[in-house]
Amino acid sequence: MSRLRRVKAVIVGLLAAAVLVGCSGPGGPPDTGRPAAAATYGSQSIGAAPAARLRDGGTLTLGISAWPTQLNFHQVDGATDGVWQLAQLVEPSLFRRDATGVPRPDTDYLLSAKVTDTAPQTVVYRLNPRARWSDGRPVAAADFAAQWRAVGRGDDRYHVADPTGYDQIASVGEGPDGPGAHEVKIVFRTPYTDWQRLFTPLYPASAITTPAQFNQGWIGRVPVTAGPFTIGSLDRTTETATVVRDPHWWGARPRLDKIVLRTLLPAAALQAYRNGEIDAVNAGSTEDYAQLKDAEDSVIRTGSAWDEVHVALNGAAGPLADVDVRHAVQRAVDREALAGVAARGLPVGVPLLGNHIFMTNQPGYADHSAPWGTYDLAEACRILDRAGWKRHGDGGPRTKDGKKLRLRFVISTATNRLGLDLSQLVQSMLARAGIEVDIVKVPTNDYTAKYLNQGDFDLAIFRFVGLTYPSGVLSIYQRPRGAQSFLNYGRVGDATVDKLLRQAAGTLDSKRAAALYNQADAEIWRIGHDIELYQRPQVMAVRTGLANYGVPGLGDIDWTKVGWTKAETKARTRRRQKTEEAERTR
Repeated sequence: MSRLRRVKAVIVGLLAAAVLVGCSGPGGPPDTGRPAAAATYGSQSIGAAPAARLRDGGTLTLGISAWPTQLNFHQVDGATDGVWQLAQLVEPSLFRRDATGVPRPDTDYLLSAKVTDTAPQTVVYRLNPRARWSDGRPVAAADFAAQWRAVGRGDDRYHVADPTGYDQIASVGEGPDGPGAHEVKIVFRTPYTDWQRLFTPLYPASAITTPAQFNQGWIGRVPVTAGPFTIGSLDRTTETATVVRDPHWWGARPRLDKIVLRTLLPAAALQAYRNGEIDAVNAGSTEDYAQLKDAEDSVIRTGSAWDEVHVALNGAAGPLADVDVRHAVQRAVDREALAGVAARGLPVGVPLLGNHIFMTNQPGYADHSAPWGTYDLAEACRILDRAGWKRHGDGGPRTKDGKKLRLRFVISTATNRLGLDLSQLVQSMLARAGIEVDIVKVPTNDYTAKYLNQGDFDLAIFRFVGLTYPSGVLSIYQRPRGAQSFLNYGRVGDATVDKLLRQAAGTLDSKRAAALYNQADAEIWRIGHDIELYQRPQVMAVRTGLANYGVPGLGDIDWTKVGWTKAETKARTRRRQKTEEAERTR
């Protein structure tokens, strides 16, 4: 569900098969060997080319896994990959990160941004005076203030996904040079290291000021834009979004005429790519890579990003409300076996993750998984015995006070073969410990809003991606506030995690911040927040001739530079014309 590049939950697909044994049976899961290393952290492959050498015009067609209903990315139901993809195209992003994750002002919106004082921390933004919303209003301090009030003031009428950083702001107003100077002054109550991650995407005050506007005003519509592209159509029937060049755009002219986002389940997306109907597709599973590595009119692009796969544990209700049961579930799952089978046949490694905040090849990484992430089926059984969940020798589920130890593993119908096989593998692993698991498929478009956000699951598998700013994890691991779960869908947390994460986010010394984040990570493992699995490989198949798009490492795609090379073959052009004709008649 982008790349944040901000926090996003993404339905995952995995491939798995293994031989399993029970608490007292012989043998064990297969020895998969030591996991291969991932690609160098921040490596990218986008087919970089000067924009001037690209064709002027053309269409890029991409797939998204679920049709987004809530199109406000900062609203809890809108924090998905599809919404992020759309927001990048039509709304302001103040900073653009390079392949190594270093943020720099996007001068189409932001001429400069500087910390002008540290006591208290004060940031002054100089806005591009040409930047305007589609309703004709200039991008101004009022937009920053409205977003802060909605996201960061703790008003529970606004159902926010991630208040981190916004909730440390004391005031937002005009800059020191006064009205008309196109400046914004942000004063923080407490220091916030990752201040560049805030106000992206930026939304207009005219459309998010009231709770009704924030929560309902973006359902099925994008009322105001300010990007290189604008909304052409949002077709609920075909679940297709089309953006077109905005004729009022003040920046560099985009190379593409339009970009089409089609909702496709993973298997359908792969077939659509092979048929020439879409121009890029994930190739990060064994099965998909095998079918795509030698595909016609196609190249494989690989790199490394912040991208993790995990199984969430719901600690708010049911058996998993008991930390001992969560610990038993953690110990009963062989993470190394899952990572090993996910890596088979891929051109990059799939290493285990021992950290929730840093990737394995990222500065600051330390493995805190022991003992909770260490596979030990016998210990899992002992934990359950001590917790009062007893087996009766019939091979069935354990019971306590007349109730079965039974969990619901909720997955989306968009989960591909890899994801389904993984959930079935976890189901089999837990059965060996006497835990019965029912796999429940739910509609893709309901998965986040009606199941994850509502805590209507015991187990769920998805990804968080793009958290190159470490403070982005606060919304995932901090304790919920009232009905606000933020992105902590399993509602597992404690005061120690909250304190350490906030201290880290407010520490300007990078070494001290890393130490605090690692202390928090050890506590996240101890409280049984989830089953952290592995760092997901970045492997993508894209059309030959597609430039400046693919795997951007820790960076962001510059959508004004994405386009088709002038050296496309006649056959390639005919295929595109055929595809565009099919789109017009669809």
